[in-house]
Amino acid sequence: MLVNLRTILAAVIVALLCSVPDTLAHEGHGDSSDNHNHDEQPSRDRFMTTRSSPQVLPLTKQDDVFHFVIYGDRTGGVPEGLKVLEQAVKDTNLLDPDMVMTVGDLIQGYNDTPQWLPEMKEYKAIMNELVMPWYPVAGNHDVYWRGKGEAPAGQHESNYEKHFGPLWYSFAHKNAGFIVLYSDEGDPVTNEKDFSKGRLQRMSDEQLDFLKQSLQKHSAADHVFVFLHHPRWIMPNYQGGNWDTVHQMLKEAGNVSAVFAGHIHHIHYGGQRDGIEYHTLATTGGHLSADIPGAGYLHHINMVSVRKDRISVSAIPVGAVLDPKEFTPAFLEQIALARRVRPVVTSSNLAMDVDGSADGNYVFELTNPSQQAIDVQVTLEADSRWKILPDHFHAKVSPSETKRFEVRLARESGYPESFSIPRISTQMDFLGESARIRLPSGSTPVDVALKALPADYFSNSIDHCLKVGGPSSVARIESESLNLPDGPFTVEAWVRPHQSAGYLAALAKTENSEFAIFMDEGVPQFDVHLNGKYVNAKAKNKLPVNQWSHVAGVFDGSEVKIFVNGSLVAKKAGQGKRGRNKLPLFVGADTDGKGNPTRPFLGDIDEVRISKIALYTDDFTPSRRLSADEQTVVMLHFDRQIGPYVLDQSNQAIKATLGSDASLVTTAP
Repeated sequence: MLVNLRTILAAVIVALLCSVPDTLAHEGHGDSSDNHNHDEQPSRDRFMTTRSSPQVLPLTKQDDVFHFVIYGDRTGGVPEGLKVLEQAVKDTNLLDPDMVMTVGDLIQGYNDTPQWLPEMKEYKAIMNELVMPWYPVAGNHDVYWRGKGEAPAGQHESNYEKHFGPLWYSFAHKNAGFIVLYSDEGDPVTNEKDFSKGRLQRMSDEQLDFLKQSLQKHSAADHVFVFLHHPRWIMPNYQGGNWDTVHQMLKEAGNVSAVFAGHIHHIHYGGQRDGIEYHTLATTGGHLSADIPGAGYLHHINMVSVRKDRISVSAIPVGAVLDPKEFTPAFLEQIALARRVRPVVTSSNLAMDVDGSADGNYVFELTNPSQQAIDVQVTLEADSRWKILPDHFHAKVSPSETKRFEVRLARESGYPESFSIPRISTQMDFLGESARIRLPSGSTPVDVALKALPADYFSNSIDHCLKVGGPSSVARIESESLNLPDGPFTVEAWVRPHQSAGYLAALAKTENSEFAIFMDEGVPQFDVHLNGKYVNAKAKNKLPVNQWSHVAGVFDGSEVKIFVNGSLVAKKAGQGKRGRNKLPLFVGADTDGKGNPTRPFLGDIDEVRISKIALYTDDFTPSRRLSADEQTVVMLHFDRQIGPYVLDQSNQAIKATLGSDASLVTTAP
């Protein structure tokens, strides 16, 4: 009965809501200002659901709306500016506005007719790829004549009108009027044109009369938009002009909503004056005096949305409009392949000495596995003590191509403790069918080998340990350096935890494989991945906080054991093949699937030793300083470092790389 009552009540509520006019329904979402009123049609005619809900959704306003796009200056820049224009055309076709307007400086110009004509044809060929009409505006680059002899009357005006259209004109579209003005008339008597001279900044009586007629013709329009090249309202740039007269005419018309211009090559908003917005565009392929998009120095298009009661103007960077239909599985697969491109070392004799000196040649390759070309910029970064030649490369890597790079590196001796590793930084652009796609940048450390160590390198040093306080304070051993058979083997270390909470790794390289010594709420355990699953031997008691303890994990081929301070505290039967991975071994953390440290230990770690035999079978007394022998794979004392490296005393002579926040501290309390 209760269910039936609820159903009946819900039906009644829905019926009542459906009878509310849209304007009342909108009140459920707050603001119902005049600019956002909905029509008066009953909501049941336009909204449907088979669900009951206390939330009333507003309905859209059913008014006429259209959009147009405006292009900024194309000229004054490098020839590649035409590529920017081509991209703007592609962007615009995706946006699909009603039309495209311009603000002048369409071609490079400043030449005579034989040079002017090819530039005109080149520009029009690109613009004619638009699927909607476009409308030109004349700028100084389009009409200023430069050549031998006397300039023809009007300079390039006749060429412009023959190939682009009239110097001033107007037209109507839906509920709006569009007026194009000409701001480079100059002096028709002397045939002089110069936007830097005040007396040449005036519009003629003839053009003002045209403007008067156009405003009268569009007097019933909801909006009128005006376009010209020079932003005459920006003072003192245009002293001596008659823009005040023009503005007064626009003001008296009462329906001019915005004026758009270009020329200055950066975005400038002149504010709203007498209800008229004044906008100046930057460039759509033209010269930029700075590359500061956030400050208005950028290639962009303006999108204008027009409704009966308002307009909205937005600037969209060229290339920012994406076609979602391009993101096919095949395309995404190619991007994924391109993202895997990393420097691969093919040969190196780069080696360092304990005094901090280093030298050698370093050769690496980049291979493009995708079906599109990749534009690569490679930079080698290092501190001032390094000399690197060359220190950067730029290359286009074609599909399936491999590019080889060779570098000479040298570091002078001194300050071995501040030894820094050079890094290979890669910035790659995927050259897609319709756009250049910036891929995430990469940074790869240069692998530096060690020269022969002095015989006493590991002697007579103050006892230190690794202090771990987070993922960037651990030590990393690359997987290819760890020559450890499936078993038997022993993993051990002295640890001094600073707290017991959490599931933390003292020494690990797991990820559904390999082995680890973990601390589970302070209780140590040894895990080994055998025959597809983990076998773990876990102690029963927590390790004491702020006190040194020796922990050893042993796999003897049939059992997994854990010893604490020399006592066997747990064992589990286990045998078979150890699961392998190519991820790093971390001292003070575990590894995630991408080789990053995770679950960091909180405390101090010392005397890390890995052996390729089962060292311990019964209880023993652990030595505070461990030693290396023929069975030792890793032996880290953490007493000294050379830059980011801690060196290994085993015959393997590997090195552990310290994290950016890692530090070696004395073992004393």
